[in-house]
Order: sequence, then structure tokens, then C-alpha cells
Amino acid sequence: MVSTAILAIIVRAQRKVPWNPRACPVELKGKTAIITGANTGIGKFIALDFARRGARVILACRSEARGTAALQEIRDSSGNQNVHLRLLDTSSLESVRKFAARILEEEKELHILVNNAGASGLPSKITADGLEITFATNHIGPFLLTSLLLDLLKKSAPARIVNVSSMNHWKGEVDFSHFRGDNLSNVMDAAYNHTKLHNVIWTNELARRLQGTGVTVNSLHPGVVMTDVMRNYNFIIRFLFNLVGFFFFKVSRLSIH
Repeated sequence: MVSTAILAIIVRAQRKVPWNPRACPVELKGKTAIITGANTGIGKFIALDFARRGARVILACRSEARGTAALQEIRDSSGNQNVHLRLLDTSSLESVRKFAARILEEEKELHILVNNAGASGLPSKITADGLEITFATNHIGPFLLTSLLLDLLKKSAPARIVNVSSMNHWKGEVDFSHFRGDNLSNVMDAAYNHTKLHNVIWTNELARRLQGTGVTVNSLHPGVVMTDVMRNYNFIIRFLFNLVGFFFFKVSRLSIH
């Protein structure tokens, strides 16, 4: 028990060692970036980092209240007033189309698209589009959004698309009946795992198709990070996640002052 406690303290101390993004000198002045799910967690601090590098940043958020709060915090922390909020619910195809139409109307260029918005542990539900809600939120919505903005990204090349996946993709399966909620297990994060596998497969194929266009496409596992991705699980699961995470997981906040 003593050894375990010592190990936990050491791991936590290492976890807390700050990484200063300013170690990367890249500036983004003159660049326009969209980050989905940018009002909290990883998305919020990606947006903050981009703003500090001088980019025009568009926060694509489902909640106007939380998005407005994040917008003000990012403007205040970065000193960059060229940060804007646009409402987007990736679980709704109508919302995705409205968001994309507004972007195409307002923006002359788009250099970075980060598909970060996602959810795990959502209660089983079929959306108004007839889609299983986790698949709609994590994969189909981002897929449609990217497709609608692709010509603008090509026009703005060099450009980059980043799809936030997860190491859990290896536990996923490809079964297109899942899109409609059929043959889908509701055990823990099964649906989430399937969507993350679809993210990776889609990214790889899109990267192949966009070779030579100047648009780079990558998927990534962000590491095990303390965010509110577990907010849809029951109290016991969230408590255990947070307890373990206190010692072993990384935080999303950037260490910049």
C-alpha cells in the first residue's frame, strides 16, 4: 500500500509538469480556424492556443450560454478579439447545414478545422434525422460538416483537418446498421468506441483522396485527459473516473501566463 501510494504521488507529480505551448514558435496570424466543442475541455484550450497565436478563431458550440462564457474567457486570456461564436449541434444535420452555410457566406478562407465535439455515455436515442445520437454527434455530423466545408479548405490551402478520435477505436466495430441504432450494445462506451473507429477510417480515406490538394488530414488520440466527457455517466462511474484521473490523467488546461 505504501509503494502504491508513493507511485501514485510520483505519477501525479509528473502529470502536473507543465508543457508550455510557446515552446512551439508557430504563429497563426492571417489564419482562420474552426474548433467544434470549443466551450469546454480540449476544444476550449485548443481555441485558446490558436487565439494566442493570432488566428481568427470560430468557436462552434451547441450551448450559447457556455459558448459565450468561453468566448469571453478566451478573448480576455489571449488579448485576441478576433474570436467568434457560432452555434452548432453536431447531432443535428439541420444544425450542421445551417452552420456550414453561414461559414461559407461569412468566411473567405478556412485554414484549420478541428472536429473535436463528441460525447460518450449518451442515453439511447434516435434523432430527428433517424440516426443513433452518439453516431450522429461523434461521426455523421462531423463527416457532413467537413464535406460541406471541403471546397473552402481546398481554396485556402495549405489547410488542415484534425479529427479527434480515441485509442478506444481498437475496440470498435464497423456495422452500418449502428447508424440507425440497430444491433447496438448500450454497455458502457460501446457506441463511442464504434464512432471513434469510424473517425479513423474516414480520416485515412479522406487523407488519401486529398493528396496533392494541400489539405492535410489527421486523426489523433489526445491522451487520457480530465474533461467532462464522462458527464453522461452515473455518479459512481464519474466518481471512479475522477478519482483515478486525479493521480494518472492529464488536464486540458494550457500552462501559459
